[in-house]
Amino acid sequence: MFHTGERNHQVELVIGGMTCASCAARIEKKLNRLEGVNASVNYATEKARVSYADGVAPEDLVATVTRTGYTAELPQSADTEGADLLVLRERLVGSAVLATQVIAMSMVAMVPGLRVPHNFESLSLFLTVPVVTWGAWPFHRAAWRNLQHGAATMDTLISMGVLAAFLWSCYAWFVGNGLFPRHEVVASGYHSHGKVYFEVAAGVTVFLLAGRYFEARSKRRAGAALRALLDLGASDVAVLRGGRETRIPIEALVVGDEFVVRPGEKIATDGEVVEGSAAVDESMLTGESVPIEVGPGSVVIGGTVNASGRLRVRACRVGTQTRLAQIARLVEGAQSGKAEVQRLADRVSAVFVPVVIVLAVATLCVWLVVGAPVGTAFAAAVAVLIVACPCALGLATPTALLVGTGRGAQLGILIRGPEVLECTRRVDTVLLDKTGTVTTGAMTLVDVLPAAGESVEEVLGRAAAVEDASEHPVGAAIAAGGRQRLGTLPAVVGFRSVRGLGVHGEVHGGVMVAVGRPTWLAERWSVPLPDTLASAAAQAEACGRTVVAVAWDGRMRGLLSVADTVKQSSAEAVRLLRELGLIPVLLTGDNETVARAVAAEVGIDTVIAGVLPEDKVEQVRRLQRAGRIVAMVGDGVNDAAALAQADLGLAMGTGTDAAIEAGDLTLVRGDLRVVADAIRLSRRTLRTIKGNLCWAFGYNVAALPLAATGLLNPMIAGAAMAFSSVFVVSNSLRLRGFHPLTP
Repeated sequence: MFHTGERNHQVELVIGGMTCASCAARIEKKLNRLEGVNASVNYATEKARVSYADGVAPEDLVATVTRTGYTAELPQSADTEGADLLVLRERLVGSAVLATQVIAMSMVAMVPGLRVPHNFESLSLFLTVPVVTWGAWPFHRAAWRNLQHGAATMDTLISMGVLAAFLWSCYAWFVGNGLFPRHEVVASGYHSHGKVYFEVAAGVTVFLLAGRYFEARSKRRAGAALRALLDLGASDVAVLRGGRETRIPIEALVVGDEFVVRPGEKIATDGEVVEGSAAVDESMLTGESVPIEVGPGSVVIGGTVNASGRLRVRACRVGTQTRLAQIARLVEGAQSGKAEVQRLADRVSAVFVPVVIVLAVATLCVWLVVGAPVGTAFAAAVAVLIVACPCALGLATPTALLVGTGRGAQLGILIRGPEVLECTRRVDTVLLDKTGTVTTGAMTLVDVLPAAGESVEEVLGRAAAVEDASEHPVGAAIAAGGRQRLGTLPAVVGFRSVRGLGVHGEVHGGVMVAVGRPTWLAERWSVPLPDTLASAAAQAEACGRTVVAVAWDGRMRGLLSVADTVKQSSAEAVRLLRELGLIPVLLTGDNETVARAVAAEVGIDTVIAGVLPEDKVEQVRRLQRAGRIVAMVGDGVNDAAALAQADLGLAMGTGTDAAIEAGDLTLVRGDLRVVADAIRLSRRTLRTIKGNLCWAFGYNVAALPLAATGLLNPMIAGAAMAFSSVFVVSNSLRLRGFHPLTP
């Protein structure tokens, strides 16, 4: 527990030497015993995320892990996982070559009438020694290390089983002094007293090495998406200093530096385009396959690729503050978390090994008491030791999280943690903020309605020319619309702006043009709206649009309507949410008329309008008090509190940092359809976790009685144990095939 006033520091440690979930549980338990420390150890990622208060040094954390029998260090960029995988593969191949011969000789000896060398047991001993020493060395080393600290893990079971089979075989061979040249098989399938088990010791070692190798390789594939995300960043950049291009390491770039990005190059960091235009490929970061056109004033994200054109960019964020770094932290944080059901599995794993050892001894004793041959009793006890594997329990959640969150990152969906997955299953109502979420969040020129005898081009051209000097969002929308439709705009002199009412100025030829509210033109310029235009203005306002009038030479010349337009994907997104069994609700601070118009356009029935930012939180609470499980989708600072209050907060990544920080799920793209994909991916990841845990628990419940009753040969037990862990990881890897509903 942290004391009041203590600062909370965080560090991530790379843990070495873990071989099963019991190892992770031991390290986590030791770290959490330290005053002011809260640690979570993830076996799949082989990392520990540790929060610690003042008075605790990182060195203390490393020392605690070391005293527990493992290694700990800060993350390094070197790919040590790849090197470890190569060593494990060499050990597996070498052991398999030797063990295959031992098993083959054993099988031949079991077939009546077949001749085998009289000294085949001596040859089996010679071939088995390197397998149970060099091949099984990782298991023996881990078991010895744990024994030194008074603990037992899965490696303890494996080491005991392999050594027991090998040492018993050596005893039988030496005591028999070569008097048993061939196997005599009893009806149960196990050897009688005095017979050797070299093939069991060698075969079990190979099966378990194979299981560990495929498990490690699958875990590496599970984390491939995050590694690809971390590798997105550029290594160097062509910065402009003193009017010259200088290529420097990315670490030397500072905020305010201007740098050049040529076609095919990665954008070094988050920044603003100063000069040039290009198409930028953001697919790896956002999941959006279509390149985005950028120009002066556009914001670009570090790690994305310049597909065409030369850009000069001013750095706005560098290092750990960039969007890419934030995304990586979110993904890593999610992968290090634990669902509540996984914590139960961890507690089971922590006590599982001692229980299994006791069960193995009890199995041996019971078989001997009932008068079974020593060989049969011994084989059953060894099978119990080998088959009991808590690894699958420990891998069930983290591997699914690794793959699920990694796939989400590829699609622009960032899951904050495993507890989020539980919420997605229960959510029944989705509150959608209007501005910037359902709509674009930017005013756009929608329509131009000229008065009788006037042309669209002249009305728009003169109005856009005057508004071009305005800073008001409505004026900017009119100017942008005019430039898009007409190209160049006429020059204006004598521009004047009347705050909140309108603007006026002289367009070429000395024509005074006034653009603004119809009431302002009627009162200030004595130019009332004719009945035909008044009717059109009323209809536009009923649709939620803002109406601007245009006049010159004492006559009303036309109307312009401007609106925050609905995103093209919003209607489809609402349909997809309904198909997932969710009730969409539009939540906005706009007036009822505007809100109803937008809701009707996208297919939403329930509208909550005229809501202040602080009232949004109360609306969430009101629905929760009514028994609803509420998800909130928003993008602005005014949505942050509601996102935090909701059972599930989904922040649009195109929005503010405050909203993103408050959300449980962050959608890198501004496409509302991704909300449905995010919920689908979260639910599927949760189903995978539960499927993994059901298999892991079910496997142990079924396998232990079979082993104890003598129905499992030790070699088959070893293969089953290895298959259990591989199955869990392989099942999680199926999440890599998750496809979004939309391109």
